[in-house]
Amino acid sequence: MKKIMVTCMLLLIASVAVMGQKFALIDMEYILKNIPAYEMTNEQLSQISQKWQNEVEAIQQEAQNMYKTYQSDLVFLSAEMKTKREEEIVKKEQEAQDVKRKYFGPEGELYKKRDSLMKPIQDEVYNAVKEISEDKGYQLVVDRASAMSIIFASPKIDISNEVLVKLGYSK
Repeated sequence: MKKIMVTCMLLLIASVAVMGQKFALIDMEYILKNIPAYEMTNEQLSQISQKWQNEVEAIQQEAQNMYKTYQSDLVFLSAEMKTKREEEIVKKEQEAQDVKRKYFGPEGELYKKRDSLMKPIQDEVYNAVKEISEDKGYQLVVDRASAMSIIFASPKIDISNEVLVKLGYSK
């Protein structure tokens, strides 16, 4: 009986503490879509990515052409020439993989470029959210775009437009 009373008291205290907290939501996708610098940065990254992708595809195509030539010349080649050509093809395919990794790998050029271009925009949004949170006393701000477990949230607690106004992009 005593344990049940203690448990009930703890639940009551916890629920009162939660009621006093203020929460807010933001929609980061919505905010970023309304920032022109973000859209320009995305376009710039897309162009760079396409250029690098074309470079990788050109090397891969060259390797495929080498293989087709090898296939057609196969009957005329000596064992030594076959080995040499096979090594050249493997080397070209490896070169394509290396270039792909250099540009698109986890520590690749595209990642570094995206980080250097997007970080200032993200920091600006973060600082605006932080200022609004401190001004209005929010203890928690959740990003609706990345929080998959949010099934429903009242539009009254969405401060995305306030963030845009704070950044100078009035809505």
